[in-house]
Amino acid sequence: MAKGYRTGVTPKNIRSAQSQDETLIDIGQVKHQAEDFYEKHKMTIIGGLVGLIVIVGGWLGYKYMYQEPKNIEALEQMYQAEFLFEKDSFEMALNNPGGGFAGFAELSETYSSTAAGNLAKYYAAICCLNLHKYEEAKSYLESYKASGDLMPILKNGALGDVYAELNDFETALKYYQKAANEENEFLTPVNLKKIGLLKEKLGDKEGALKSYKEIKEKYSESPDGNNIDKYIIPLE
Repeated sequence: MAKGYRTGVTPKNIRSAQSQDETLIDIGQVKHQAEDFYEKHKMTIIGGLVGLIVIVGGWLGYKYMYQEPKNIEALEQMYQAEFLFEKDSFEMALNNPGGGFAGFAELSETYSSTAAGNLAKYYAAICCLNLHKYEEAKSYLESYKASGDLMPILKNGALGDVYAELNDFETALKYYQKAANEENEFLTPVNLKKIGLLKEKLGDKEGALKSYKEIKEKYSESPDGNNIDKYIIPLE
């Protein structure tokens, strides 16, 4: 036992050596098992890899050879409808811009898989809102996928308008609040004012006053902030 210690062979060394041997054996076994597994399932693995390449290649082909050209085509078709929309010709913009161009209703359906077709849903919703077609407006807005900083605010504000017109005031307030929670120097005070007006209508003067004062404190330079005192004073 003493000799063993003098030669440097300690219980700790022995455990270490055993551990190294076991590790080497384990690695060898794993390598062998992996090679054996590959040989048995080689065709399945290769087939899976080929399938993955086909899927990725197909997606890239769909995106750049089909979807992008379709998006450009939709944008070109949308030009006339946008022009009429800016002139408040909502019925024509929605359904019949003329000159062989499609309206927002058709564009949102024909090009639904494109970014332009998605945007057409928002335009169609605003057209319907102005034409007092509130259920149709709601349907378009619910299917519209808003992204970026601005469009989610516009979508939620428009849904608030739709529900207010449908006399579902609690739901309208929920959407106005979602829109107002996003910081935007122009749109946030617009939605805060809508909250105030709707709460006044519902008899919640304290809630209305809170919304108006928030406009005055945070957005006094906005168009809605310039004359907000005329809404505040009668409630104080």
